[in-house]
Amino acid sequence: MNALPEFEKRGQQEVKATTCYMCACRCGIKVTIENNNVRYIQGNRDHPINKGVLCAKGNAGIMKQNSPAKLSTPLLRKAGTERGAGEFEAISMDRALDILEARLRKIRETDPLKLAYFTGRDQMQALTGFWASQFGTLNWAAHGGFCSVNMAAGGLYTMGHAFWEFGDPDWDKTKYFMLWGVADDHSSNPIKIGLEKLKRNGGKFVAVNPARTGYQAIADEWVGIRPGTDAMLALSMLHVLLKNDQFDWEFLIRYTNAAYLVVHTPDQKGHGLILRDEAGNPLVWDQAKSAAVDGTQPDISPALFFEGEVNGKPVKSVMMLIAEEYLDEQYSPAKASEICGVPAEQIERLALEMAHVAFKESIEVDVPEGWTDWAGRKHYKFIGRPVSMHAMRGISAHSNGFQTCRAIHFLQIMLGTVDVPGGHLAKPPYPKHIPPAIKPAKDCAPNTPLKSPPLGFPTGPEDLVLDANGKPKRIDKAYSWDAPMSNHGLMHMVITNAVKGDPYYIDTLMMFMANMAWNSTMNTAEIQKMLVEKHDNGEYKIPFIVVSDAYHSEMVNFADLIIPDTTYLERWDTISMLDRPISEPHAACDAIRQQIIKPERDVKPWQEVQIELGLRLGFPALTKPDGSRKYKDYKDFIINWEREPGIGFLAGWRLDENGNEVHLRGKPNPKQWERYAEEGAFFEYHLPHNTRYYRHANKDYLELAKSAAWVGSTKQIVMELYSEPQQRFKLAGQGLYDGPMPTEEHHKERLSKYFNPLPFYYKPLEQCRIDEDEYPFYAVNQRPMFMYHSWDSQNAWLRQICAQNYLYMNRQRGESMGLADLSWVWVESHNGKIRVQLKLIEGCQEDTVWTWNAIAKQEGAWGLKEGANEAKKGFLMNHLISELLPKQNDVLDNVTNSDPITGQAAWYDLKVKIYPADEEGAWPVFPMIKPLPNAKESPDIMRYQTHTAVNLVRPMDDVLNRGSVHDANRGA
Repeated sequence: MNALPEFEKRGQQEVKATTCYMCACRCGIKVTIENNNVRYIQGNRDHPINKGVLCAKGNAGIMKQNSPAKLSTPLLRKAGTERGAGEFEAISMDRALDILEARLRKIRETDPLKLAYFTGRDQMQALTGFWASQFGTLNWAAHGGFCSVNMAAGGLYTMGHAFWEFGDPDWDKTKYFMLWGVADDHSSNPIKIGLEKLKRNGGKFVAVNPARTGYQAIADEWVGIRPGTDAMLALSMLHVLLKNDQFDWEFLIRYTNAAYLVVHTPDQKGHGLILRDEAGNPLVWDQAKSAAVDGTQPDISPALFFEGEVNGKPVKSVMMLIAEEYLDEQYSPAKASEICGVPAEQIERLALEMAHVAFKESIEVDVPEGWTDWAGRKHYKFIGRPVSMHAMRGISAHSNGFQTCRAIHFLQIMLGTVDVPGGHLAKPPYPKHIPPAIKPAKDCAPNTPLKSPPLGFPTGPEDLVLDANGKPKRIDKAYSWDAPMSNHGLMHMVITNAVKGDPYYIDTLMMFMANMAWNSTMNTAEIQKMLVEKHDNGEYKIPFIVVSDAYHSEMVNFADLIIPDTTYLERWDTISMLDRPISEPHAACDAIRQQIIKPERDVKPWQEVQIELGLRLGFPALTKPDGSRKYKDYKDFIINWEREPGIGFLAGWRLDENGNEVHLRGKPNPKQWERYAEEGAFFEYHLPHNTRYYRHANKDYLELAKSAAWVGSTKQIVMELYSEPQQRFKLAGQGLYDGPMPTEEHHKERLSKYFNPLPFYYKPLEQCRIDEDEYPFYAVNQRPMFMYHSWDSQNAWLRQICAQNYLYMNRQRGESMGLADLSWVWVESHNGKIRVQLKLIEGCQEDTVWTWNAIAKQEGAWGLKEGANEAKKGFLMNHLISELLPKQNDVLDNVTNSDPITGQAAWYDLKVKIYPADEEGAWPVFPMIKPLPNAKESPDIMRYQTHTAVNLVRPMDDVLNRGSVHDANRGA
């Protein structure tokens, strides 16, 4: 019998653990390497996120590493050539950093606002924000303003945490799960694992989404809603709960501001603000004492419903205002159905189903050791309401998204399902006090770090970042009257505002991993024109553009200086508790990426570039008083820098005073990177059992959280059904505020109309400025489970799944219009038109069309072969969307097409008309991008193997006689 061939050269292989970066799940992986090449990638079974599960993207990391689109050297636009023409010269990394250092030094010494630094879908915002603060520019933000700031802000201003990285359903105990507006890519491995548990445990899964794909396909009930109307659905269900007395009285009294008294003096200053005592404590009406008392005290009997006069002022309790608002007939299922397209009977049934599960199928978790609440009271059970929810970009990316997110949280809170067994659980370092205590930096000066971070959480007009004339100080107009609570900035407005010089012109635009010339922008074709727009004197309106990316994206073509980044397998990196950790509800977790592959190109991790530039520029946090370096490099910085004593970027394997390893807080450990690498590249601290629920009021947890610097106080986190910050801005718009107020009429109207202390539904802004009869279809895009943003349609393995996107339409609706499956059609909005191929399907709401985002590519980018489907047949919906509101020749023509509260880009407010096209092929067509210097040629067929393939042709007798590899006594 022949010897078996050698499939693996084990003696030449090494296995290293790291963190995947093929999407934002941040799963644990083990990478087998052979001769500095990836042999294969597998999931890490011990990892808290994916528990060994790995999706198509994670496995395809091999082809991401071996992409011909990888940048290989720093590039400088050739002197005398036009920006965007693709004429570059290769330069050394040292020269590239020297050029950038000199430019940044001049800006920092004169006017730090002349630097705008914006980052894309990175996972190190704590580091990039730190860098911007030390540089001294207000003009920094990451991708959240066009991704999910409504989701984050809606939750953090309501219950101290939110969906996505802030919290998760209690998958092990939930019995009823409702998914709102979540695309297939979102948290794909964790949600798949969670849904499997839900199904195995017999729970019900309800999906609210205009498209029935991915997760929605396995839902027990699909609710095909019209895009942008989710607030009406949620508030109509709230109407049903109130009407049927189906809410958790005790939860509302104990853990929310539902009993707080609100001043009711319409059209007067102070109307709508919470009544407080001289110490600033909120007042409630105590039923036992028949008097107003401090609502923060434990031994009181607050009236949930109260209306009367206190201290000479008419007042109503928050719950009274809630009942008056949502019992109104405008929120009845019949009325809501007209707006959201969901049958009234279904709305009522879903609400009552949730109430039944919450109150008739409640669960108890015994706590033998007991848990202590914020007031010192001992309890021996956690009471659970096993109803959970999850929501994301489909809710967030509308101009009414903030109020919609709050409306969904209202449902959770009214049912008492927040941070209880079976409900929606916070993930450390959340929950936070409401809102988090960080305020955005307001001032900057040459060679001076900011006094606070560039981003924060305003609680009133005093916190806005305005000059003496009330004009925005930030280039994106974040924290201005345009978008007062823009906690993540407005990245989508940077290029437009910088080119207009509104509010001023900048010198340098620095972007990391942000494809703003293609899919990560609205109005793509016009943005590309803006990037090369010049003044009358021939100078570019944005004088200098610096791009760092690992791959040849469309944005790279518009750079003046390119700093090539490494791939995720070629660098050391942190996923930090100070930023966006990988925590699970019952465990505080963070992670690292370790270098798996040594790059054989002249590239440098952007993390290291930032620290090196900061050291050269003399940032105070990085240098000693004599100007010498505090840290040798990035890895040394991560180990030894502390935000406060004992708190650094990594929480695991720190040291106590005696040099023993401790977790969460401790002195720097010089071997910290090595300890992470030894332990699977992640750190996991399991919360004690008595701290795993009711964390907003759990004394044991709050003390732990304060010790770990997750919160600044051990006071109870009171959920804010009634948002006083919202009311302050509303009063400012009405001219009734004791403090800063807008002077322009459209700002006054904006604040008066859209800011409201209780969530409400309003029609998305764009739809109020177009003829909806002319544009009858809602048009949305979502990211597929098998690709992520524009990164992965360069990937040879993933392209086999999809290399062309279609416009999906309800089959019955399409056929009624005479449109055939796979025909080519024009899709036209108020802003432009595109030609696309149509696909008719059953699982689509009849008034909605949708597509996968970011499949399309500009020809020549991303290492794709000329004539690739992505360039010839793929399309972007982005061409149809404007970053500004539709023009009506009024003052709003130049106002951002965003949520008026947070500045969230309103991607999903788009409405279109559709009609047959005579021609085939995607349109518009963009010019082909030139190859970069030293670029690899794109092969006709892309194969990858670490060594010669094994010939598996075997004689028949060998096949018949050898037996199974699992046989104990199989042949030699």
